[in-house]
Amino acid sequence: MRYVRYRRANQERYGQIEKEQVRPLTAAPWLGGTPEGSLVPLADVRLVAPVQPSKIVCVGRNYLAHAKELGQELPREPLIFLKPSTAVIGPGDEIRCPPQSKEVHYEAELGIVVGRPLTRVSPSEAKLGVLGWTCVNDVTARDIQREEKQFTRAKGFDTFCPVGPWIETHLDPQELSVVCRLNGAERQRGYVKDMAFDPFAVMSYISHVMTLLPGDVIATGTPEGVGAIQRGDWVEVEITGIGVLKNPVV
Repeated sequence: MRYVRYRRANQERYGQIEKEQVRPLTAAPWLGGTPEGSLVPLADVRLVAPVQPSKIVCVGRNYLAHAKELGQELPREPLIFLKPSTAVIGPGDEIRCPPQSKEVHYEAELGIVVGRPLTRVSPSEAKLGVLGWTCVNDVTARDIQREEKQFTRAKGFDTFCPVGPWIETHLDPQELSVVCRLNGAERQRGYVKDMAFDPFAVMSYISHVMTLLPGDVIATGTPEGVGAIQRGDWVEVEITGIGVLKNPVV
């Protein structure tokens, strides 16, 4: 099942994709939304970010090769940080490079969408709390990140968290590849099976720090190959079985 959030006739709704059409839902899927109304052609709606999370929890240096390209070691346990909900944008929305940074980078990542409240759960319990999977671009002001010990400013600018294009519910994360293309040229390719901490271990770890709420997003880390973006670029994040999240840079 693929869940979307879309805009049509100046209204935003959640829906589920049925072939090339969208069936409206009464509410967000993690709130028990059920199908209602008539099917709408997918081409007639504007997709927006499929979630409105209370928080985005990110995992740093979760791939060995990416840690090495940053000149750092793998952490002994998941390295987590937060992005604000105001950073979230959807497919086709503009990534805005802020004047405070001269080196903004893309970071393609697999996103987990939480389906139920999770507090101090085991990895096996965390698995049952997954609503689905999506594409995330953890946009980063790399020069600011180098200068500051905290990641908040470097990761938290408005538009620094593209998410989408939808939520895919039936996937085995261990079989997924994570790819980033810049202006059509491949820049990143990694495999979830190569993560230092798998998605369910990450969920469990985070849940022992903070309660994960339905609709929250976890960005599970980026493979090697991060690099700069600038005005006029297009960035694509593609994940096996999910699709492509594409955003322009301004």
